[in-house]
Amino acid sequence: MIPFNKPHLTGKETHYMYDAVSTGKISGNGKYTKMCQEFFEKQYGFEKCLLTTSCTDALEMAALLINIEPGDEVIMPSYTFVSTSNAFILRGATIIFADSETDNPNLDASKIEALITPKTKAIVPVHYAGVACDMDTIMALAEKYNLFVVEDAAQAIDSFYTGKDGVKRALGSIGHLAAFSFHETKNIISGEGGMLAINDRQFADRAEIIWEKGTNRSSFFRGEVDKYGWVDMGSSFLPSEIISAFLWAQLEELEDIQNKRKHIWQLYYDALQDWALATNVKLPVVPEYATNNAHMFYLVCPDLARRTELINKLKAADIWCVFHYLSLHKSPFYTDKHYGATLAQSDHYSDCLVRLPFYYDLSDADIQKITDCIKQ
Repeated sequence: MIPFNKPHLTGKETHYMYDAVSTGKISGNGKYTKMCQEFFEKQYGFEKCLLTTSCTDALEMAALLINIEPGDEVIMPSYTFVSTSNAFILRGATIIFADSETDNPNLDASKIEALITPKTKAIVPVHYAGVACDMDTIMALAEKYNLFVVEDAAQAIDSFYTGKDGVKRALGSIGHLAAFSFHETKNIISGEGGMLAINDRQFADRAEIIWEKGTNRSSFFRGEVDKYGWVDMGSSFLPSEIISAFLWAQLEELEDIQNKRKHIWQLYYDALQDWALATNVKLPVVPEYATNNAHMFYLVCPDLARRTELINKLKAADIWCVFHYLSLHKSPFYTDKHYGATLAQSDHYSDCLVRLPFYYDLSDADIQKITDCIKQ
């Protein structure tokens, strides 16, 4: 069986985990946590980074930081993972789902303005497959209507956006806040794990307090305050040093991991380009303003029947591929809360998109087998 995903280990993970244990501090916010956070701040220009136990936690921190309250409306794509929505639902928000682009699953930025009301508080673009949404349009709307932008960059590590001003920016560095994932299916992993990137200084101090259960513990240990106490709402969002140590081993090999993944992505694209054109199957589209971080390779079949047939044929050949998100506006939890609009593109991707096996240790021969089977 060629699996859909296989976590890649660089070889140093257990060494650094052992080192973390030997320091006598494994509860979090120690040596490896600080090293990882500083790496991201320097590498990608984030104002401040805080590691979390998951991307879900990072999104929940973002919802707390922008003071989401019952009755607030938050605009996001329907074609996304449930965590994107749950983080704001937990604070009492009403989710206003927007449709996807016609040529890729990202939020259609041209549809956002019509959804904005006096109750709208935030826009949450999701950079699907690590490919940037139209951030110029989204940030312009945020400025016009005084809204917050929280980038769901779960899949977008080491990917970039070039704006109309010609400046190339890392995804996650453009919105007020951003959330990343280091789940075992991502490019850089720590099993479970995530990170909140803070790009607006007004949130920096409070983010640290929310991160540590609503206390000013970090300020106390830096000697900035003489008492350590409960000063705000919060939760236990920071990961243990063992998770951070695992992540550090991955970050040391970031360039190698990314080069290999881009090689795999290009092999898929070159092998399937002519076949896809002949069979009315769509391959991934990367807009001119975006880069490709090779998070995944997907196909968009003409219809549900074709996708089901493809998945079954590949499974019979011991190749495991999967469909992806189901439109959240049609979920059992939210269907009676949706404002009623038809989101045709979101539903199309729900029915027709299939993800092919993608992981660092996938060999050229494996890709040849997969693509030959698809074409047959």
